[in-house]
Amino acid sequence: MSPRDRTRAQLVEVAAQLLAAEGPDAVTTRSVALAAGVQAPAIYRLFGDKNGLLDAVAAHGFATYMAGKHPVGADADPVENLRAGWELHVGFGLANPELFRLMHTALGTPAGRAATAAGATAGGEVLKARVHRVAAAGRLRVTEGRAAELIRAAGTGVVFTLIDQPGDERDAGLADTAWDSVCAAILVPDDAGTVTAPAGPAAAAVTLRAALPGLTVLSPAERALLGDWLDRIAGSLPQAGGPGSAFVAGSLEISTTFPSGSSTIVA
Repeated sequence: MSPRDRTRAQLVEVAAQLLAAEGPDAVTTRSVALAAGVQAPAIYRLFGDKNGLLDAVAAHGFATYMAGKHPVGADADPVENLRAGWELHVGFGLANPELFRLMHTALGTPAGRAATAAGATAGGEVLKARVHRVAAAGRLRVTEGRAAELIRAAGTGVVFTLIDQPGDERDAGLADTAWDSVCAAILVPDDAGTVTAPAGPAAAAVTLRAALPGLTVLSPAERALLGDWLDRIAGSLPQAGGPGSAFVAGSLEISTTFPSGSSTIVA
């Protein structure tokens, strides 16, 4: 590592420590330079300005977050694997509230998105891979894209809600309740849940869509056409709304009930 890179890494680490200990107002070019034992102009040379330094801290946060993610194992239960990702996401946010805020604030600006693109994209790809394994196992009720978006939105919303609550008033059961609701919306129940009818054509279409790349008996054009049909089937039917809810797809009524705390889906 070059002296320039060492100085850059040191400044990012010091800024991250100040952020965690004292909040965003404590992260100034003067305070970071003083704590790192360098002159303030070094920050401008390396990061452009304070915002550039904060974007680098956010990128460091995504790298730390990704380092804690376990590989998507082929032998692991896909639903349990997904839940493990959910728990890691919520746990990381609660353990690093100011960093979590900064990471998601950075995604709201062009410069921040550019700085954090690699880490944010890597995290999204891991989530997609976990969701794909659930679909391939026949457990997904909605399209893979919709499932990933719902998990991401619910998980991040839960973290922001919890870190905004005073520590002594924090709702310890909120994350589990949100998890159960997400599960009921996207997952085909196993023996732990109850349904009044089969999951129907949408779930079948999602499962076949997940297996489509391996159907080499079809030509690429045929797979593309079949994929389009399956996407239309999977996306055309109403989805379950939550635990104990019922929805109608044509003449098919489906009612789902998940026990509290059941192992269902994960990010």
